[in-house]
Amino acid sequence: MSLGLRPPRPRLLSRLLSRLPPRLTLPPGLLRRSLPPRFGPVRLLLVAAAVLLAAGAAWIAVTGLFARAELLAAKRDLETLRQSVTGGGTAPGQGSGSASAVAGATDARRTMGSAADHAGLAHRLTTGPAWYLASRIPFVGRPVDTVRGATHAADRLTHEVFPALVRMVPDIARDTRGRGFQALLSALRGSAPGIDRAARAAAETEAAVAELPGDTWLPAADRLREELARRLDGLTSVMTDARVAARVLPPMLGDEGPRRFFVVFQNTAEARGTGGMPAAFAVVTADEGRLSFETFGNETSLAKAKPVVDLGAEFTSRYGPSNPTSTWANSNLSPHFPYAARIWAEAWRAQSGKHVDGVVALDPSALSLLLRATGPGRLSDGTALTAGNVLDLTERTGYARYADPARRKTVFFDAARTAATRLAGAVDDPRRQPAVLDALHQVLEQDRLKVWSNWEEEQRLLETRPLGGVLPSDEGPFAGLVVNNTTGGKLDYYLDRNLEWIPGRCTPDGRPVIVRISLRNRAPASGLSGDVTLRADKPSYPTRPGDNRLLVSYYASAGAELTGAALDGTPVMAGTEIEHGHPVYTTDLELPAQQTRTLTLTLIEPLTDRAPTVLRQPLVNPLRASVEPYPPCVS
Repeated sequence: MSLGLRPPRPRLLSRLLSRLPPRLTLPPGLLRRSLPPRFGPVRLLLVAAAVLLAAGAAWIAVTGLFARAELLAAKRDLETLRQSVTGGGTAPGQGSGSASAVAGATDARRTMGSAADHAGLAHRLTTGPAWYLASRIPFVGRPVDTVRGATHAADRLTHEVFPALVRMVPDIARDTRGRGFQALLSALRGSAPGIDRAARAAAETEAAVAELPGDTWLPAADRLREELARRLDGLTSVMTDARVAARVLPPMLGDEGPRRFFVVFQNTAEARGTGGMPAAFAVVTADEGRLSFETFGNETSLAKAKPVVDLGAEFTSRYGPSNPTSTWANSNLSPHFPYAARIWAEAWRAQSGKHVDGVVALDPSALSLLLRATGPGRLSDGTALTAGNVLDLTERTGYARYADPARRKTVFFDAARTAATRLAGAVDDPRRQPAVLDALHQVLEQDRLKVWSNWEEEQRLLETRPLGGVLPSDEGPFAGLVVNNTTGGKLDYYLDRNLEWIPGRCTPDGRPVIVRISLRNRAPASGLSGDVTLRADKPSYPTRPGDNRLLVSYYASAGAELTGAALDGTPVMAGTEIEHGHPVYTTDLELPAQQTRTLTLTLIEPLTDRAPTVLRQPLVNPLRASVEPYPPCVS
């Protein structure tokens, strides 16, 4: 394959050097005639060294330009590849698309091969004695070292990482032709070893790029490293997700035998730690990729279930007074999803006597994304259920539309059943599978899908990804805002949340951090139904319809200490507890309609220069979070 540019050959370099200006040419015998005999060899060596340095610099400059051209060519190929992948797929009703998928995969392999050739050549151009020696020169060699590392990273990505993804396309397209989702799972299982290797290569490459000099005297080298590091950050996460999916999806969806799951649909208009109050549920069986539903129900179906589950002394100390294991509405107060999953699984066993292999949770926002892929459905009364109305219908207008309390309670259940039935049909339709997978990816990006497995090895893998909904127990910086509704109403549909994380300069005791939490209640002061404005908490102070009340918990970094708390500028007390190694500071906050309240926490946290992991509790309106950069430590 012709790649256009080629590295300069020795003959070309000789031709270039022969065209140097005459003043750089040394006439024969000049040094011998003009220098004293005892200084001749020394100066000759100095001149020879200068010529070698000039030649080395020229070689680096010329090969560097050629390497840049090759990297740009590889980048263009990868952009073409990305567009072909994200823009592919066959619309429903236009045939299975298997043949076109295989043809597209052939083109993708060809494009991938071209990108790998370009990146490999760029890497070879920046190796060799001249580049190596130059990279070891203090200060001067920093950008050379960066460029060498960047081309090596590009070479490794195009040879070890991207091909593993590209190879999946023809395998899956060929193996699933006309055979439905079960074949897709088998193909995914077959790709797992290659995805494992690619994920490791991506992580190693990201670590190597992070070690490269990033503040050199050559801005172009700095920009190259910055762009590569930014792209690798997202790529490593994607590859890790792909690795976990390839390992857990096939068995969890019945590739090795039927699996039963308890699926909970959370109502995010009433906030809970994992998202929203557990409302409707379904029991789903997965067998060779096909989904079937055993039963559907709502919160009243399990109200009398009394599961026996021990979640440890820490959980009991923090949540015991709310009876989460025996009060269905309080079963997911903690943001640590495995707690809720174990309670739900045991509740269903206590109610039905049946074991489940896992638990899944999602919300109406997730249903909206899935309905875009599956197409609309209809509720039992004939109402159309679409991607555009499912959230509004289940969490806002449904409360005013259905006056009958019994009917109102079934709206959420009916919507969940309709959307789930549409999804089950789409999963087994090869024409809709690409759209369904894309919708699932969007759901995962928004943290609106959580999964727990009753199988130890699968759960261990799930806990490494956001999909598992696990509170991290490591010592890295962390910022988590969690709200729990205490009224029993549905006013969190109108809740806006803003989190600012502001670090200060280092001190001998640690780094001071200011956390500013703003909560706004946009609920109208009138016109809402009683179910929405319910105040089951029965406060001792006067309230108006639309006023809300929340338990606001901030999860800090392990080892952090609270030095002060203020609500709207007035000092307040914050309860302090521990959960999964994180100090948790909780305030009981009344949030009147059409008002904003600001909670400010001042902390001392362990010294670090890593950005904190931000917990994003999935509610109707996404959390707006801003993390300011660290000021430098002053010794």
